[in-house]
Amino acid sequence: MLACLLEIKSVVSSSADPETVASNPYVALQKIRGGERGSLTDAVEAALREAILTLALEPGMMIDKIAVCERMGVSRFPVSSALARLAHAGLVEVLPQRGTRVKPIALDDIRQHLFIRSALEVETVRGVASMRDRATLDALASNLDRQRSVAGSGERLAFHELDLAFHEILLDAVKLPRVKEIVAVSRNALDRARQLLASPERLMHTLEEHEKIFEAIGAGNGDAAAKAMHDHLDQVVAELHRSAKARPDLFEP
Repeated sequence: MLACLLEIKSVVSSSADPETVASNPYVALQKIRGGERGSLTDAVEAALREAILTLALEPGMMIDKIAVCERMGVSRFPVSSALARLAHAGLVEVLPQRGTRVKPIALDDIRQHLFIRSALEVETVRGVASMRDRATLDALASNLDRQRSVAGSGERLAFHELDLAFHEILLDAVKLPRVKEIVAVSRNALDRARQLLASPERLMHTLEEHEKIFEAIGAGNGDAAAKAMHDHLDQVVAELHRSAKARPDLFEP
């Protein structure tokens, strides 16, 4: 399986022209080379999952299996098997007599996952602030330096990775692996929504919100850190509602 996955030239082409992707989203998928049937299915699933999570394949879009087969150079079987797995994961859905589409983003699900994250991460930063651990503060400062370097240039995917790492540093600091695991499940469920919100303006706002969290932690102010984290996650909810009004086709009612 690993060998086949390594042969994916690029799951989502970083050099693809956004206008080209918009007119033909399947250009985001790259050809893969052969392998056992199971490993091909794994590779197709990984490529489609990445395309869905990065919004190259938009919520609500009907998936043309033949186009996927032709673009990736595989038969229908691994594509159908990969889509069945993605349906189980809640990323696509089968519509009777119509075909398979990328599942629209469900606002109710988003609210629930953000509720979970807020409950756990607000208390996490409160605890981190009381610790005032130098190694944690240094790690957060280094992460924020890198966030600043990519936010201004609008590097959405690079910033997303740093955003995830910022929250990981906080969760690692409190040494509660079960809490981290629960947060990870909810965070993964939010990936598509977060990509949708990753405009250059939103990146800068997220950076500012992270800096407020860091400043409160550095000052040892647990209440201020908790409020800053709560406000940070609340902004995601507010912006999602604005996005749902602007692009209702991407969301479930």
